[in-house]
Amino acid sequence: MAPRVFAPGLAGDADVKPPHLSHHSHATPHRPHPPRYPDHPTAPTLRTRLARFLGRNWARVGYAYHVEPTWLEVNRVALPVRDLPPALHGLKVAHLTDFHYGKQIPPGYLEDALERTMAEKPDLIALTGDFIDRGPTHVKEAAKLFSVHNARGVRRHPELHRAVADALRSEGVRVLRNEAVRVGRDGGGLIVAGVDDLWSRESAPEAALGGCPATPRLVLAHNPQSVELFGGRRADLVLSGHTHGGQIDWPGLGRVLLGKKAKRWAAGLYPHAGGHVYVNKGVGFGWRFRFGVRPEVAVFTLNGKG
Repeated sequence: MAPRVFAPGLAGDADVKPPHLSHHSHATPHRPHPPRYPDHPTAPTLRTRLARFLGRNWARVGYAYHVEPTWLEVNRVALPVRDLPPALHGLKVAHLTDFHYGKQIPPGYLEDALERTMAEKPDLIALTGDFIDRGPTHVKEAAKLFSVHNARGVRRHPELHRAVADALRSEGVRVLRNEAVRVGRDGGGLIVAGVDDLWSRESAPEAALGGCPATPRLVLAHNPQSVELFGGRRADLVLSGHTHGGQIDWPGLGRVLLGKKAKRWAAGLYPHAGGHVYVNKGVGFGWRFRFGVRPEVAVFTLNGKG
């Protein structure tokens, strides 16, 4: 039913006419003047646009410095792996990288990242380099950080200094330098290989990835561009870091800190040669500034393919 409408001063369909004026014609209805301002607001002035631009970007800068660098996210990825034995279905691999342990990292931040990692109850933990920032000053502290949390699994050494690998070994961390190990469960196997960093000039994928072509292979390589040197060797899942996801993904400008080649492997999951490459955005930072590229811990659940 249509709503009832009421209008004051009217009755029925009666016509309302202006009063009769003797010796004068009826008054012509008054036409209102057009509004002084148009229906749509006028375009903002240059000063207004500049003020908006500065305000918006100043807010972004504050967020990028104070909030995002330590706003850690946990990204969970379910991934099918060819030939994965049934005994390893559901195997959980946690991946962390680019810690940059140093005075610029807030106290307790890396410890919290490792606690959140352990809360995921991973079967393996892969660490793919850049443990320290600007030299070997914090080598021992960084190595102890990982041993304290007793994270089980295979870990990868950083590329900055051999001292880091030695310190990690002294804390019980398995360091893979152009080599591979077999991880098994109930007779099922998975090869975990570690490749030296691409910039170290000691990277030897042929040594780490030789043999066992029928066995699924997890490869740890700090720089994702390392996959271009694998020469078709099997790599079902390559875990990398290095890029920090560009660390800045600015609106309208994109990942301004990454070169053209690096943007091919900026961040996230990429299909490659029958497998996948995952580029982790990293946990820490050398320069405290992130925008649109939150730090992360990645957790993979491996399942059989098909």
